Amino acid sequence: MDLLRFITCGSVDDGKSTLIGRLLYDSKSILADQLEAVEKASKSRDRNAGADGKVDLALLTDGLRSEREQGITIDVAYRYFQTTARKFIIVDAPGHIQYTRNMVTGASNCQLAIVLIDARHGVVEQTRRHSLIASLLGIKHVVVAVNKMDLVGFSEDVFSNICIQYAELARKLTIPNITYIPLSALNGDNVVDASTNMLWYTGTTLLHHLETVTINEDESLLHGRLPVQLVIRPQTAELPDYRGYAGKITCGSFRVGEAVTVLPSGETSTVSRIESNETNVAEAHINQSVILHLADNIDVSRGDLIVPSVGQPVVSQDVEAMLCWMDTKAFSVGSKYVLQVGTARTRCSVRAIPYQLNIETYEQIEDVDTLKLNDLARVVLRTAQPIAFDPYTQNRANGGAILIDETSNVTVGALMLAN
Repeated sequence: MDLLRFITCGSVDDGKSTLIGRLLYDSKSILADQLEAVEKASKSRDRNAGADGKVDLALLTDGLRSEREQGITIDVAYRYFQTTARKFIIVDAPGHIQYTRNMVTGASNCQLAIVLIDARHGVVEQTRRHSLIASLLGIKHVVVAVNKMDLVGFSEDVFSNICIQYAELARKLTIPNITYIPLSALNGDNVVDASTNMLWYTGTTLLHHLETVTINEDESLLHGRLPVQLVIRPQTAELPDYRGYAGKITCGSFRVGEAVTVLPSGETSTVSRIESNETNVAEAHINQSVILHLADNIDVSRGDLIVPSVGQPVVSQDVEAMLCWMDTKAFSVGSKYVLQVGTARTRCSVRAIPYQLNIETYEQIEDVDTLKLNDLARVVLRTAQPIAFDPYTQNRANGGAILIDETSNVTVGALMLAN
């Protein structure tokens, strides 16, 4: 059974948490004690209980006390469930603009995005912002879920107009697969079961689409990448010559006898042995944690990248990337940070900001020398040591990076490497 990781995003109060709660509730993926706790919490909140005492399904994901008190999503919430067709990891992203950075971290490993749109309001700023981020992060499947159709009389015209609005927006983005679904998360229309209130809609329900959408795991077909996490050399009497390089294969595979190169040094060797779960294996694949042994005693340290000698990544000190700035302190030309790609860390300085992206129009704004919280821009960095990476559009696993503040050690930026 395969796994689909998807994120729900959109503007505040579009019903993201309620939609996830409805998916879990109608697919019978809630434990009895969880449901009992949510029912009690719903009754204690007068404004959500209502005259009919409906359960507030948003409480299944809004777990922080501050979220419950304010009725908003602040932190990224993860929920797990499965049907007979597929396993799922749901990421519930905040809708407020000030929490856009949370959405970036949540979406970075997702294969599909559900963009919720309130049928009463249509496409708004956060719709554009989150769609742009989904596109930049390489998410190839987007479901445009037009929610709260019950509040517009289940109007086909309202749904069609929103589809036209979003299609106009999507033409400026790189999203190859878009599906439009009208629904009511509160009442369950077209979430798990087909709606009897929108007979004009002949498409699939949301859950059926999630169960059947084709997700290509292209990472398994890419060239192997092993960021070295630890050099293991016990130097004991029992293992006097043992030298292994431990890490998790982020894409592709490795096999015994394969010629490999250690980057950024460029030294070469062959794989003499692969350990996985204390067992020697002939081949290891993506997402496996392994210990590689090389035929030659070459210099390998934490932060190095072991790759096949055929199909090597970029090695450079000059880096271009798309940046999502995630700190309240401004990002500016000349500033210095720590750049981390995989397990490799190096100091870097900001050389230039070629342009900033306008969230509303997606136009490029030039002559920019500073960025503020949640801004998206193209940046040029110069690193102290060469780093090995792949362009993000070709390899998300080895093309994503973060910027770290040198003084506070806080992550302040997310990067999609380009060159």
